[in-house]
Amino acid sequence: MTASAAPHRLIKSATGDWEVVIGMEVHAQVTSNSKLFSGASTAFGGEPNSHVSLVDAAMPGMLPVINEECVRQAVLTGLGLNAKINLRSVFDRKNYFYPDSPQGYQISQYKSPIVGEGEVSLELDGGRSVTIGIERLHLEQDAGKLLHDQSPTMSYVDLNRCGVALMEIVSKPDIRDAEQAKAYVTKLRSILRYLGTCDGDMEKGNLRADVNVSVRRYGETAFGTRCEIKNMNSVNFIGQAIEYEARRQIEIIEDGGTIDQETRLFDPNKGETRSMRSKEEAHDYRYFPDPDLLPLEFSQAFVDGLKAQLPELPDQKRSRFITGFGLSPYDASVLVAERESAEFYETVLSGLADKARDGKLAANWVINELFGRLNKESVAIAASPVSAQQLAAIVDLIGEGTISGKIAKDLFEIVWQEGGDPRALVETRGMKQVTDLGAIEKVVDDIIAANPDKVEQAKAKPQLVGWFVGQVMKSSGGKANPQAVNDLLKSKLGI
Repeated sequence: MTASAAPHRLIKSATGDWEVVIGMEVHAQVTSNSKLFSGASTAFGGEPNSHVSLVDAAMPGMLPVINEECVRQAVLTGLGLNAKINLRSVFDRKNYFYPDSPQGYQISQYKSPIVGEGEVSLELDGGRSVTIGIERLHLEQDAGKLLHDQSPTMSYVDLNRCGVALMEIVSKPDIRDAEQAKAYVTKLRSILRYLGTCDGDMEKGNLRADVNVSVRRYGETAFGTRCEIKNMNSVNFIGQAIEYEARRQIEIIEDGGTIDQETRLFDPNKGETRSMRSKEEAHDYRYFPDPDLLPLEFSQAFVDGLKAQLPELPDQKRSRFITGFGLSPYDASVLVAERESAEFYETVLSGLADKARDGKLAANWVINELFGRLNKESVAIAASPVSAQQLAAIVDLIGEGTISGKIAKDLFEIVWQEGGDPRALVETRGMKQVTDLGAIEKVVDDIIAANPDKVEQAKAKPQLVGWFVGQVMKSSGGKANPQAVNDLLKSKLGI
């Protein structure tokens, strides 16, 4: 394969083409009312240290008890990632000192995780697709939070988040450029939200990623030395950090230097990464099985019961939209990217008189008119002034030929601003499309009579009939049936 034929983007530099190798560790907060090993609340935004049990605070003699709901959510996520579910897994102690971790260790999983290998399929620009392997998913407890801006001389510790259940989803080093990395996190977030196992709120830190980046000359098979960029909570920042870090490493190697394996942070204001600490290896954490927790075991029947509850996931829904309603792969991908968007579209479909006929038209209206307007005005789809039922009525009116596309846009604007039943509005405001050929014919005759030079041009160049159609539509206030106008003009002009 030549460099230009690579299915991913290479970085060109003075000494040739370079390939980026990326692996990601995504930490997803489990949807659960209580923590992984205690009954303390996981609610966001409480007063500092108000959601802390004796277990979370590591008081002497306190023992952890596994939260079954968190186990259920982890297995459900594994099933959604087409991954192997391990019926027996082990919790380990990962030993390190940090001020926001009272135990002096983190309860995690190391050699025996709850979920094994899986995969995530990505659709990229230009119709390309790639599959990213999942190495494992394991359960672990989150740390607390240090507050450095409360005092000029001290740091404060808030343990509300301490002990909250996380799923750490570790990818294989299969990601090859920033575009793929962004698509991977976006797709993973979408799957988790469809499953309901994590809300994916990156602003609150409920989904964050550690990004491992290394570089190698294109065509080489050995991996370079990697650097880990910690705690990324923005898809765009992930892309920027990878671009910067890859070029930083290439410059060092080309200048004759070597890459230090280290942990780095991304500064979004400067658009660069900076060194945080040297990277620990697994043996530095002195993992050993947690003596307070028995191995986690469940039956295949437990897994099968959860498998039966799996919702239709984005890839399945996308395929159904393409085959069932004739949508383009791009339109289908846009609609299924967020669960709320897909649900809105399906509610529109349920309100159509003829789903097979108008499914594609409905998709165009949801994506172009509705989403475009929502984005422009920064309105969430859940707060849309135009409901799915109202949009279905507008699409039906177009499909029936009652209104034209232009009138439909005027009607959409009225419904957005004022609300109301689209059908009733069409009746009361006289917005019906004119299909009476007699009424249209007079307008056509007047425009032909007023433009003899254009008539001669249209006879020589038939595609100019579009100009006449535009004039007739303008003269009729957009109410004339465009197809009827087109047919009548061709007949009158002898085209």
